[in-house]
Amino acid sequence: MKLIILFGPQAVGKMTVGQELEKITELKLFHNHMTIELVSPYFSYGSDVGKRLVRLFRKEIFEEVAKSQLEGLIFTYVWSLDMKSDWDYVHEISHIFESKGGEVYFVELEADLEERLERNKSPHRLEHKPTKRNTERSERALRNTFEKHRLNSYDGEINKENYIRINNTRISPEEVAKSIKEKFML
Repeated sequence: MKLIILFGPQAVGKMTVGQELEKITELKLFHNHMTIELVSPYFSYGSDVGKRLVRLFRKEIFEEVAKSQLEGLIFTYVWSLDMKSDWDYVHEISHIFESKGGEVYFVELEADLEERLERNKSPHRLEHKPTKRNTERSERALRNTFEKHRLNSYDGEINKENYIRINNTRISPEEVAKSIKEKFML
């Protein structure tokens, strides 16, 4: 059992890279908006109840996958590296898989802000993430998070054996997925 935590800032390409990685491995993609979009017709993800439900659904899926016969899961996540609660969450979901004998792999994506702002409006992103279709609001949130939080790690900060960092500003999602597959022999 493998858990790939594919993390980085908004619109860096996590979902798209995850989709490409899913195509060339036996891993299933569980991108973070799958639960956000499930809850959002009823409760804003920014609300306490919205966050609680998203977290609950994710945990249940992680636990079921970890004890299943599936090859593994690719999970995308915007990890605020300046927030202890996010570090704790990553530890929590890692533990779910590790406690069942699974391996956890960390893939960090980074891209220039201008590139991310363009990707934020891409038809592919908007097709899969309805809550991002108000692109003005989505861009404000992207810029706000960029200013308030650190969404990429410092050199040496992620000291995991199974870790790779890729700047995908000018690399296709297919190439990034291939690099991940080769690095971790997936």
